[in-house]
Amino acid sequence: MLITFVVLYLVASVAIGLFAAKRVKNTADYAVAGRSLALPVVIATTFATWFGSETVLGVSARFVSGGLGAVVEDPFGASMCLIFVGLFFAYKLYQKNLITLGDYYRQRFGRNIEVICSVIIVISYLGWVAAQVTALGLVFNLLSQDAISVPAGMAIGISVVLVYTLFGGMWSVALTDFVQMIVIGLGLIAIAWFAADLAGGAGKVFEYASTEGKFQFFPTGGAKEWVFFFAAAITMMLGSIPQQDVFQRVMSSDSAETAVRGPVIGGTLYFLFALIPMFVVTAAVMVMGPEAQALLKDDPQKVLPTLVMTKMPVMLQVAFFGALLSAIMSTASATLLAPSTAFVENILRNIRPGMSDAATLRAMRLSVLVLSGIVLAYAITMQGTSIYELVSGAYQVPLVGAFVPLVFGLYWKRATTQGALASIVLGLGTWLTFIATPALSEAFPQQLAGLLAALAGMILGSLLPQRLQDHKGHVHHFQGSTAA
Repeated sequence: MLITFVVLYLVASVAIGLFAAKRVKNTADYAVAGRSLALPVVIATTFATWFGSETVLGVSARFVSGGLGAVVEDPFGASMCLIFVGLFFAYKLYQKNLITLGDYYRQRFGRNIEVICSVIIVISYLGWVAAQVTALGLVFNLLSQDAISVPAGMAIGISVVLVYTLFGGMWSVALTDFVQMIVIGLGLIAIAWFAADLAGGAGKVFEYASTEGKFQFFPTGGAKEWVFFFAAAITMMLGSIPQQDVFQRVMSSDSAETAVRGPVIGGTLYFLFALIPMFVVTAAVMVMGPEAQALLKDDPQKVLPTLVMTKMPVMLQVAFFGALLSAIMSTASATLLAPSTAFVENILRNIRPGMSDAATLRAMRLSVLVLSGIVLAYAITMQGTSIYELVSGAYQVPLVGAFVPLVFGLYWKRATTQGALASIVLGLGTWLTFIATPALSEAFPQQLAGLLAALAGMILGSLLPQRLQDHKGHVHHFQGSTAA
């Protein structure tokens, strides 16, 4: 019954996505759903995109191993990211009527910054999409009781997501996300209710978590521990702001008000529902005893699905895997579409200027296909890396390379192209230096070092005399910071 349900659910998801694909007539329809999504759909697609495999499997595993302090990046930082996007970025960006975030960098700083930041954004998605593909492989492996290997499960999972994303773009992603959000919410609530009963009541679960020190959030050490804690908090909180998937949900809204309210409400719902897997996995440790302890040593990500498979009735197994597949597929589809549209709109069109809208749409679909193959190969290569690490590591790249130009471009009139370039070079250069030097990264967090260097580059580069080239390649020097 469980396997039958999973197959039917996958078929239904593809059917919904292909139905939505009928709305795609041009590039704007494919990339931002024609800027016509109502508030409930924007909330759903924002929530569902964020609520991925790392939330159900990764966050819960980190929490049961290290407590609240171990999950400061996600869900705490991740949910605040969406709220910040709604409060400080959505309105300003929506008014510009853009297709991609790279379009903003071009308008504000020129084509060179557009291409560089777009490359940074595209590369950053590799780890995030790979995490979803890894989770799909794990799910199919568990459901088949090892009859389907993890790599084969990865291939099956990404093929399903690819079908409706390839044809329907943002329209398919949005409508499937709407359905998947409902499945996620109802499924997790049912699982949490039953898990609490198994553990002797919700009060017992909270008491156990408190006794085991799982509610310890802030670091207990000295200045170094606080610095690393702060760096972890801002990795996803700020690093995921300059991301195409968030921007697509803002630009797909039917009004500026929807663009603002959607991410704020979606981010709040994300945080609340992200607490449920942490509750359930705590109950699992109580109920499963030595078996749970063995899984914690082997692979903490298996604790939650093992509880469901061994201790819960079939209908709740259906609810859990329905919620889990919804979470993974909604995020996977969004993270396949976002870098593909950014690549075509802001990199390929600079290489091949003059592409028609029809040619651009074909290129976007082809890039989705190619990216799927690359991500599958990367996910198979990275087997053994935790889902949480794959996701959190991906956000360091835009944090040190693309975040500062976005913020200063919107809020500092004196920011210049020279400042943006200096910010990117110093941010990425410092970050890579710390990665290549273990002694440095152990003494100070690499992503925070890169962010501070990026801030210095933007400010100094914008205030120093400007050295810019015109369209003929002639160099011009400007005093002050009025040149853009």
